[in-house]
Amino acid sequence: MYSGYIDIDEIKRKIRKLKKLEMKIRFGNAVFFDGKQGFKKDHCADLVWDEFFDLHPQCNKKVRFSLRSLTSMNKEELKSVIREFFFSVYYRYYKENGIVNVHLYDPQLLAQMGLPYDADNDLIKKKFRELAKKYHPDTGGDSIKFIELMENYKKLVE
Repeated sequence: MYSGYIDIDEIKRKIRKLKKLEMKIRFGNAVFFDGKQGFKKDHCADLVWDEFFDLHPQCNKKVRFSLRSLTSMNKEELKSVIREFFFSVYYRYYKENGIVNVHLYDPQLLAQMGLPYDADNDLIKKKFRELAKKYHPDTGGDSIKFIELMENYKKLVE
């Protein structure tokens, strides 16, 4: 194995720690820890972690990063994934608690537009114009995708 890569057990351990960190950030310790199994599943049904990762060898659900994709990354790529994960966790936490900053954009909407989680307003406008030309019905594009693009853009710039 290339020396820049991390072994599979270490990746699993680190990614599982991210799940626990998300639960602590978003839900705290007191109510959700049951002493045996860790956090109760019913309180954690909407974890960002579940949208990002699947650590099963045969990835069965739609996630951003499977175990296979994580094991093929070098350390810098993994750091980038973790930064994106924490951005999404804090975005969700801020949104749930009514403290979303004007300068934070919904990472899911950005991903749907093919943008990085840390895109700025100029990049969002540029990508919007590019996709609008592609999907506009007058130029032979898909009207459903165009409407979805318009709705997503409106949510981002509000």
